[in-house]
Amino acid sequence: MATGFATMMSKAPRIPAARAFPLPPVAHHNLTIAPNRIDASRRPAPAFDIQDFLNRFFPGKSRREYLTGESIFSQGDPANAVFYIESGKVDLTIVSTSGREAVIAHLPETSFFGEAALAGEPHRISSASALQSSKIIRIDKTAMLGLLQREPEFAQRFTEHLLSRNIRMQADLVDHLFNSSEKRLARLLMMMANFGQESKPVQVIAKISQETLADMIGTTRSRVSFFLNRFRDLGYIHYDCNGMRINSSLVNIVLHD
Repeated sequence: MATGFATMMSKAPRIPAARAFPLPPVAHHNLTIAPNRIDASRRPAPAFDIQDFLNRFFPGKSRREYLTGESIFSQGDPANAVFYIESGKVDLTIVSTSGREAVIAHLPETSFFGEAALAGEPHRISSASALQSSKIIRIDKTAMLGLLQREPEFAQRFTEHLLSRNIRMQADLVDHLFNSSEKRLARLLMMMANFGQESKPVQVIAKISQETLADMIGTTRSRVSFFLNRFRDLGYIHYDCNGMRINSSLVNIVLHD
């Protein structure tokens, strides 16, 4: 058995040790290393910026700057447009048949107003005026309805605004029904300074008369004067040449029972 195996091995061809096998030539390829790219479809979509959207040109839109106290529209005017506060603040007021005027809303920047025109309101039931120097965008009713149909992201933001406005109106009603005039004044000042809202808090509230504040919270000017002096003595507010500075600790008045 061993002899047979040796005989088979001895018959196997042998490769000469000195024989060389040529190697294939080295290929020189121009290689480019591409950066790691993420599929565009997997990238998160940028957040919708309503200000950038409204800065685009489209028919039916206009922009204007209003001075402090200047009227934007008056009660009884045709309701044919929606407005957006690019910067500044706006007051909505209403006058009764007996001539009594009341402030029904105080709107900060990034707010819409006049949207009742979209619901078929033929004439304005309130007046709008600039509480301070304000830049206002006006969108015709027809143009606004077209945007809501064509632009789903814009429509979503506008719907969110309407819901927030509804919640705010309910909170205002509760405030007037159950809170004292001192708490109502403190809450109003906090809102005017944008505390607890999407807009960045401001350090100074533009000059506003005590009569206007009294109308906004439903009390007398003398009561507003008394409360403002008390807030100042407690360090919650102080005055300078630019207006009234609000300390965030003013919220203690709102929360105190």
